[in-house]
Amino acid sequence: MEHELRKVGTSGQNQQEAFGVYVHWPFCLSKCPYCDFNSHVRHAAIDEERFARAFAREIETTASRADGREVTSIFLGGGTPSLMQPRTVAAILDAIGKHWNVAGDAEVTLEANPTSVEATRFAGYRAAGVNRVSLGVQALDDASLKELGRLHSAREALDAIAIARRSFERYSFDLIYARPDQTAEAWTSELTLAIREAAEHLSLYQLTIEEGTPFFGLHAAGKLKTPDEALARTLYDVTQEVCDINGLNAYEISNHARAGAECRHNLVYWRGQEYAGIGPGAHGRLDIDGVRHATSTEKRPEAWLMRVETNGHGVVVDDLLNSEERADEFLLMGLRLAEGIDPRRYTALSGRPLDPRRIALLREQGAIAVDDGGRLRVTQAGFPVLDAVVADLAA
Repeated sequence: MEHELRKVGTSGQNQQEAFGVYVHWPFCLSKCPYCDFNSHVRHAAIDEERFARAFAREIETTASRADGREVTSIFLGGGTPSLMQPRTVAAILDAIGKHWNVAGDAEVTLEANPTSVEATRFAGYRAAGVNRVSLGVQALDDASLKELGRLHSAREALDAIAIARRSFERYSFDLIYARPDQTAEAWTSELTLAIREAAEHLSLYQLTIEEGTPFFGLHAAGKLKTPDEALARTLYDVTQEVCDINGLNAYEISNHARAGAECRHNLVYWRGQEYAGIGPGAHGRLDIDGVRHATSTEKRPEAWLMRVETNGHGVVVDDLLNSEERADEFLLMGLRLAEGIDPRRYTALSGRPLDPRRIALLREQGAIAVDDGGRLRVTQAGFPVLDAVVADLAA
């Protein structure tokens, strides 16, 4: 049975006006062996007041380059943002509100790890302005959590989800599948439990072995065995089927939600809209004088801090994307979504249309579909080979 990704019903006008602010808190209690994110462990106390001042300074500088925007979503990611004191979160949100207009219904998400979830702290985050949390659960069995290097147990994860449920109307959590020795039966049971605990949203990622991580070395040495291609595909199909049956349809290749509960901030990325990147190692996409800027900041937290205190920002890369680069990025991100892309926007960005012969061939192969309105989307059969589909269309 083919399971189609659900399309997100948002008007083109609202899509066009969306503007996000991403804030990166780079510190964690420990470094997970599969993680290649910009996260750092510090055994000494973090000077949160100094970092809060630096965040505010970089927000001010960024807003001066990209003024007149209305912020529709804010995402506090990491690292582990739930290690911050609520007053630090409040200071960051206050700075965003001081330098940009923030929509009254803006989505404000904070990432949290179960080990740092406390009811009193969550109440403080809510008072600061956070209205959605995303929990890094990753697994709901203790053996897998230990293998993934997580510091919490399955019981602690479920307790954290319960606190999130009591504290916020909107919450989500992440799980990793295609783990070593994982069977389809075990994943079905675990995912069913997760859906019972999830109110509206789940992020479900296949384990990937990233270069530079401890898992990469173990995998290369044959000491970490992941599911083969056939089993990984079976686990992917199980994910779609179980979520579909339970009303959490996929709106993006790895994200599932009930209708209307999609993560609005992540949609900003996937739809190729503008967002500001604040904090160590943060990326941004800003349109300045009609040109798309791709920005990134200094990754090392202390080096970023000194740059901001000296220059007002920590930006170390500020590339101007040409029309072809922007169009390719739009294609790569947009085809992750169930709603797909409007080929006319690709043409407007790149100055050339997609090749109709390639579209016809991919349709014949069942990898893509084109709806009555002309929107192009990847089918369920095409998603496991998404990179190849995108490369073929962009060629």
